[in-house]
Amino acid sequence: MSDAITAICFDLDDTLCTYTQRGEDILESAFDRAGVEPLFSIGAFHNRYVDYLEESDGIETLRRACFADLAVEAGHDPETGHAVANAFASIRDQTSVGLLPGASAAVSALGEEYGLGLITNGAPEMQRAKLEAIGLAESFETVVYAGHETRAKPDPEPFEVALEALEADPEHSVYVGNSFESDVAGAHAAGMRPVWVPTSGAAETVPESGPNPEHVLESLAELPPVLR
Repeated sequence: MSDAITAICFDLDDTLCTYTQRGEDILESAFDRAGVEPLFSIGAFHNRYVDYLEESDGIETLRRACFADLAVEAGHDPETGHAVANAFASIRDQTSVGLLPGASAAVSALGEEYGLGLITNGAPEMQRAKLEAIGLAESFETVVYAGHETRAKPDPEPFEVALEALEADPEHSVYVGNSFESDVAGAHAAGMRPVWVPTSGAAETVPESGPNPEHVLESLAELPPVLR
């Protein structure tokens, strides 16, 4: 695989880093601060997140819109959702993130051999804060904030924009991410070679439908040897 590779692009959230504040705990506290019983789960928010990316100018706007709709679906008014979103924002610290196993070493090692890019579904100010916090802000030749600068993953546009900046052909480029739907499917649609590092580890079964990743890894510590 290694002889043809010229560029490697990464996802950010739950691929390179993860929050040290559990979303479930923050949402529980947000409901408490807003004075309402729990109306929806953090999973419901994550499942709907991408639907609001392109119409939002930042994470707080996105969260307010999504929480308002989730509150309405639970039988409450939009303002209840706004109150929960405001409380959530007051608790969430975007710099409370930690590197996942093998991430820093993999980025450092591969950056010596290949052009590196980052393609992430997320607001620029939020994702930059995470990159600064984990010490990888200067590690990538290009960063694409999909859903803001381009259409959101899995649309091929953000992958194409990153490859253009890296002056790389898709067939000679690898994309590494944790989400099968956004990362593996999106990279495949753009003609890239997907490497899947599922959040729950490589024991997770590859879905029966959809494109197959070239590799399924337990952690990023396995990535450099696989690509060489």
